[in-house]
Amino acid sequence: MPRKYPELTFTPSVKTVQQQYGVREQGARLESMDWEDNRLSDREIEFISKRDGFYVASVSETGWPYVQFRGGPKGFLKILNHTTLGFADFRGNRQYITTGNLKHDDRVALFLMDYANRQRLKIMAYAEISHTEDQPELLQLLQDGDYKATIERLVTYRIAAFDWNCPQHITQRWTEEEFAVQIGHP
Repeated sequence: MPRKYPELTFTPSVKTVQQQYGVREQGARLESMDWEDNRLSDREIEFISKRDGFYVASVSETGWPYVQFRGGPKGFLKILNHTTLGFADFRGNRQYITTGNLKHDDRVALFLMDYANRQRLKIMAYAEISHTEDQPELLQLLQDGDYKATIERLVTYRIAAFDWNCPQHITQRWTEEEFAVQIGHP
């Protein structure tokens, strides 16, 4: 089965630019790889479960992209199954731009970073917003009882495809916890 990620991202314009820069052959190899990139493996599950934040991109009705950071305790982005992620969305600045954009177009791009280990995972997905009172079972799965933040809604992501990026040009950064381990003071 050919990969889904290049199918979604290698548009005719992208292929033209790949050709222009002499890397279209590499793109074609990525397209023909027999790799199930719409179903999380243990590698992706482990990576996602260790994140304390991610970026989500949506597109407005005017066509403008919008990127937002979502954060919480490590592991707040839950793996519901091999094709679905979810999290309890906490009250933020109350602009609701991403939430509003999803009423127009449910497609999103997630960007998960591990700066310390120079890794990044890109996920293309379909988002769905639920209200806590309408989905009590989902609320139980997604909430983190130790985190004292107001949950406003529940968000699930049905994965369309994902891709790992190379570590090139990722500047290493560490959390206080990661830095303590680096210098030998856990």
